[in-house]
Amino acid sequence: MTDATANAAPAAGRRTSKSIIETDANTRKRNAAEARFRYYGMAAIGVGLFFLCALTFSILRSGLPAFTETAVTVDFTLSQEQFDEAEGQVLKTAAYEGFFVRELQAELNEEGASDVEVSEAAVGRIMGKVGSQIREFYRANPDRLGEEVSFTLPASSRVDRYLNGNLSREQLTNSRFLEPDDLDIVDGLVESGVMVNAFDWGFITGTDSGVDNPGGAGLGASIMGSFFMMLVVLVLALPIGVAASIYLEEFAPQNKFTDLIEINISNLAAVPSIVFGILGLAVFIQFAHLPQSAPLVGGLVLTLMTLPTIIISTRASLKSVPPSIRAAALGVGASKMQSVFHHVLPLAMPGILTGTIIGLAQALGETAPLLLIGMVGYVARQHPDGLASGLLDPNSAMPAQIYTWAARSDPAFYEKAWGGIIILLVFLLFMNAIAIILRRRFERRW
Repeated sequence: MTDATANAAPAAGRRTSKSIIETDANTRKRNAAEARFRYYGMAAIGVGLFFLCALTFSILRSGLPAFTETAVTVDFTLSQEQFDEAEGQVLKTAAYEGFFVRELQAELNEEGASDVEVSEAAVGRIMGKVGSQIREFYRANPDRLGEEVSFTLPASSRVDRYLNGNLSREQLTNSRFLEPDDLDIVDGLVESGVMVNAFDWGFITGTDSGVDNPGGAGLGASIMGSFFMMLVVLVLALPIGVAASIYLEEFAPQNKFTDLIEINISNLAAVPSIVFGILGLAVFIQFAHLPQSAPLVGGLVLTLMTLPTIIISTRASLKSVPPSIRAAALGVGASKMQSVFHHVLPLAMPGILTGTIIGLAQALGETAPLLLIGMVGYVARQHPDGLASGLLDPNSAMPAQIYTWAARSDPAFYEKAWGGIIILLVFLLFMNAIAIILRRRFERRW
């Protein structure tokens, strides 16, 4: 072969090879599609974060005022003669209100706000019936007569809304609960430092106050009701769900009967929660005659609702354990039960705990089943005094109490409902954080 032949040009019609460094049209098209998909994903995450931030901002803006209360602090000294005089009158509460109004006016004069004049009628609209609270205190503490006592009494919910910017003077034109002239007194009390806005611990630890007193409403009794319900769910759902999952996954034969059970468990996980409430009403209240509105009944209903979630998550955790673990345990002489409980179950424990806590968190936020067993209609006015009382006495729950507040006509209860949502979300975030910590703490890699 001569040099001329070797250096000859390629034959006509033959494709010349391209360098791998050059980007052809197909590669550019594929790279552009990948870039667009990446941008779509980033945009989807951005939209999700935007709505999450908007929801969080809306909840905090509407709910944070529920954690504060407007109160008037007055140093009050009641003598034995004044106490006897008040108790001897027909309108005892009005007598105590008169004592309070005089002390409040004296306090304003000392603070340099003598131009602000208060009356019993105005104080009644601004603060409610303060006389009954003072009377109850001195009747319970007669030894404090003659001593200076500092009373911190809450203002009405409308005054609280006015100071938070949610109520204007124009909205009080036809209101019989608070008059525009009363706001002048409120402004004077605020400027003199007699009326302040402070954190309201009673909202977290207190009880529901009924439809007439939104300022004194608290979520404490409902928190205890949810606690006892979750206690019932944990005691029943965890062992039953884990035991059923271990049997179905490790010991049950594969036949039509077990297939039917697995299908029904999956279907139960998709059943609306209100159906479980109807079942609880028919079985636990009408048939078993358990007390209505009791956390025990609520816990049993939520146990039925949570069991499919726990069974499905536990079975998924058991399936994630490699078969080689079982084979190795059986190979060294362990029985089937020993291989499951000594080797498979410890490795699946992180997923089991995570699924259980997620199921409890789901049950904690359920409202529909509680509607059917009467936990929404009951107003919890006191805390349970023991385990039996907490399980059997009528009570409410956090989601049921939030629903009740949101259904009331007074706008002040609307703020209470948003504040209850914040507390409920804190509990849910706390439970999910525990699930993440437990999963990372007990997770083993193989």
